[in-house]
Amino acid sequence: MSTSSVSKGCFVFKPSSKKRRISSPTAGYFSEGKNDSEDSGLRFATCQLLWKQINSETEKIQEELNKQLFDNLISFLRQSHSEFQTKKTEWMCRMKTSEIPTAALVLGVNVTDHEVTFKSLSEVLQDNITPYVVSLQAKECPGIKHLLQKLMGQLMDCCVDVDSSEEEECVNISQKKIRCSMASLSKWYESVTKKTGSETPSKKRTSSSRHWQFPPIVVIFKDMESFTTKVLQDVIIISSQHIHEFPLVFIFGIATSPMIIHRLLPHSVSSLLCIELFQSLSCKEHLATVIDKLLLTTQFPFKLSEKVLQVLINIFLYHDFSVQNFIKGFQLSIVEHFYSQPLSMLCCQLQEAKSRVNSLSHNQCENIRSLPSFRRYVESQISEKQIALLTEDSFLKEVTQTLLEDLHIYHENYFPVLRCLHVFTTSLPKYPLGKQIRELHCACLGKRVWETEEYGSAVQLLRMLAKAELVAILQKCVEIFTSSSGKQFSNMVEKLEEFVLRFQNLEGETNEVQDVSVSSQKELQKKTDLYHLQKTLLELKESKRSKKLTKFEMLRFEVVDFIDSLVRSYLAPAEMQTLNEVVYFNTANILREHLNAAPRIALHTALNNPYCYLKNQTLKSDVGCISNTAPDICIVYKLHLECGRLINLVDWLEAFSTVVTAVEGTDPDSVATDQVDEIIHARFIRAVSELELLGFIKPSKQKTDHVARLTWGGC
Repeated sequence: MSTSSVSKGCFVFKPSSKKRRISSPTAGYFSEGKNDSEDSGLRFATCQLLWKQINSETEKIQEELNKQLFDNLISFLRQSHSEFQTKKTEWMCRMKTSEIPTAALVLGVNVTDHEVTFKSLSEVLQDNITPYVVSLQAKECPGIKHLLQKLMGQLMDCCVDVDSSEEEECVNISQKKIRCSMASLSKWYESVTKKTGSETPSKKRTSSSRHWQFPPIVVIFKDMESFTTKVLQDVIIISSQHIHEFPLVFIFGIATSPMIIHRLLPHSVSSLLCIELFQSLSCKEHLATVIDKLLLTTQFPFKLSEKVLQVLINIFLYHDFSVQNFIKGFQLSIVEHFYSQPLSMLCCQLQEAKSRVNSLSHNQCENIRSLPSFRRYVESQISEKQIALLTEDSFLKEVTQTLLEDLHIYHENYFPVLRCLHVFTTSLPKYPLGKQIRELHCACLGKRVWETEEYGSAVQLLRMLAKAELVAILQKCVEIFTSSSGKQFSNMVEKLEEFVLRFQNLEGETNEVQDVSVSSQKELQKKTDLYHLQKTLLELKESKRSKKLTKFEMLRFEVVDFIDSLVRSYLAPAEMQTLNEVVYFNTANILREHLNAAPRIALHTALNNPYCYLKNQTLKSDVGCISNTAPDICIVYKLHLECGRLINLVDWLEAFSTVVTAVEGTDPDSVATDQVDEIIHARFIRAVSELELLGFIKPSKQKTDHVARLTWGGC
């Protein structure tokens, strides 16, 4: 390659595609650093297949949740420029067309989820309404010129000029450069619609099946709160002057409140908009749907333990309200489980897992024997069976297949009973077992829920429910058990239907109880003397103690006892199940380290012990010592930890110079001081500046040759 030129310049040589480094396959990471690498490829393939199924399910959930919102937006867009399509010229139509149709789309504070919503919205609009959809972000539009550039660039897919004095790089050199203005946009739209109208009837028929002859231009402001007021005002005023030339629709993406429109725009500008409000589904309802479809189901074999699920929910509730980040955390849990657990190859559908058990090697059988849950199972068996389980691989494989089937049956029974208990407890005051089913699920996963105080108070409240509430709850439970796939639920459905029928036959008994209570209240109202009133109340209290329970109360107690027996039978903690480690991911610490970043601790670790990240053997040093080969910023940081609130820069420099000269292996007295000071001083200044940039020190106004220390405690 020649670099000869008349004038001096900078030459760039792009590497050829043949010389680019070929990255190692992702499956190789599963076997790196692991002793059990014989099934790493199978684990990686199972992980990929499982995530592919879960990802498609999440996309389906997103589509179903947004369907109603997108349908309302489509109907709004169809009605927004109906006058423009029919070419009406009445005065009312012309007055209405002077306003820009605007959809205020309130999406909530979960900003990280907005990108997925807007992407789906753009695809839906392009498929059903118009091919001209533009998405704008505030960071790309600091001024009106940049906004028009982005607008016309996305519409025309060609190079545009912001100013004649500025030279911008062309997207396509062969296309003609045009200036950014609404007039040029109007001319472009007129030419495009004329081309569409002059097509052959067959082509026109296929294109008009989805789009109009004059499709509107839809401009989506993804983050309206981040746009400057001047940019919004200018684009609205300019667009309103050309709204009669081509149909234009604005969609404002709002994270906070619709009132932000009136705070950003004065009345003279907001009056140019014909605003209609659209509200998306709340992020909490979205999360509840995701948990219900992905976790509380037997469709996917992978499960989360109580601590891991609590970590993901806490990040959602206390950090970002982002459902997408929750799904990414769920994906990270899947990858970590299949990477760290050698027996995760059995985390698949039941029939496939049984077939894989038959092909287990001796080392994999030893992995099963080392599981804590399997050890507990072995200890509970008789001595002959214990010896067979620990010595015979063939017998172990047979038992493992049975245990996997039992684990699958446990999940088939667990989820319907969990939903049934949730239906009962959500009708109670103050929600002793939680308002959301995820709270009840975490409580059941962590410990025996029937041994908690909250469950005891919930049972007491259930024994005071009215007949109408009990009948409605029982009917919901019948629907839950009917739709489930458990084999033994037919008996439960018959039992619950019997309860409902018996409640319906207690009308007369209920009326008698009501008559007795009314008569007792009338007797209390007759007594005006305090002595007689106290005497009557004591008599009523004694009568309540001594009287027998009514048929309704006995039946209500029977229903509550039946539900309690279901809870004790089917809602045992997951960690009590044998081989739960195969399908449950329970290392919450790893997940917390990846998702809950602690930058200050990471900075302290990197500066105090650089070997932790650089993995250089020369950087190893004893605790409390300064490594002779540590980077300058690490030396400066360790020295500053030994100082007080104010640090003398001169003393700091001398200490740094001592350490650095020891690194170089030279005697400080044998070297010319001027030469050493220039190099060491420059390195010291750079290290101190980096430390100031990280926020550990700041200049002090008390003394010019001192800096103030800002952090204490080491981390």
